[in-house]
Amino acid sequence: MTVILSDLLITALNEIKDSKTLAGLDDIRVHYLGKKGKITAQLKLLGSMDPIEKPIFGQEINTTKKRVEDELQLKKAELKKSTIAKNIETSSIDVTLPGRAYLSGSIHPITATLMEIESIFLSAGFMIKDGPEIENEYYNFSALNIPENHPARAMHDTFYVGSDLLLRTHTSPVQIRSMEKEGVPIKVIAPGKVYRRDSDLTHIPMFHQVEGLVIDQGINFSHLKGILHGFINCFFEKELELRFRPSYFPFTEPSAEVDILSEDGKWLEILGCGMVHPKVLENLDLDSEIYTGYAFGMGVERLVMLKYDIKDIRVFYENDLNFISQFN
Repeated sequence: MTVILSDLLITALNEIKDSKTLAGLDDIRVHYLGKKGKITAQLKLLGSMDPIEKPIFGQEINTTKKRVEDELQLKKAELKKSTIAKNIETSSIDVTLPGRAYLSGSIHPITATLMEIESIFLSAGFMIKDGPEIENEYYNFSALNIPENHPARAMHDTFYVGSDLLLRTHTSPVQIRSMEKEGVPIKVIAPGKVYRRDSDLTHIPMFHQVEGLVIDQGINFSHLKGILHGFINCFFEKELELRFRPSYFPFTEPSAEVDILSEDGKWLEILGCGMVHPKVLENLDLDSEIYTGYAFGMGVERLVMLKYDIKDIRVFYENDLNFISQFN
């Protein structure tokens, strides 16, 4: 039996020595030391042996097993070391090569402009308010003194989603809801998405507006001119000449369109504004003899187009990364 163990040990050691891979080495371990391995199988012979020979043979089995385990560990360390060396040799890194560039995302120009506008008005003491994009006719039209026969209520101008529900055409309903909830005095802006049936170089069905409202005692048109002049100069980062051109909006009286003078001497329309119409105040149970206010509204896409000389509003929504990345 000693001869059998000696033969097994010599064979096992030779196979371990000739092993070239870690997987092959593990197969050898299983072949000799696994539950059905050749050395493990020798333990079964102990039961039928003479009591005198049993401890001697048992000791030889343990010695053989320990020798094989030790050689397996040494070979495993050797193979790991050679594998690492080979990987370094075949996949070496040239540290003198330039690193790979990882492109970072950028904030969409509309989002960035909204953030800038909000920051300017926050610094002027305005609060930012939000409201639902699906509105009813009362908040979107009636409360703002827009009569039932007004063209803005027609199906060809407004997206209706029910008999009395529609996608808001401006963010003015937020102002009405804010006054109902918080009362007066009030000083808010309402940025957000609005929807109208329009699509061409300068109009799209969904766009962004920022509307402002101030109501208090003693508010007059000079306050409106002052806040808009300050905002426009801050937004465009230069002193611009403004023109207030008489206009008409159902919810303001008097009303005006605001134009800026471009570098080539042309007047460019930028926003609409006016003093809050007394009927709007009366709809909110406010005494128009005590309270006055002003309101204004601007298209965010329009501001970005003017600031960066962009001719087609549709480029904001074509997901062209080359275009968007310019605004990093």
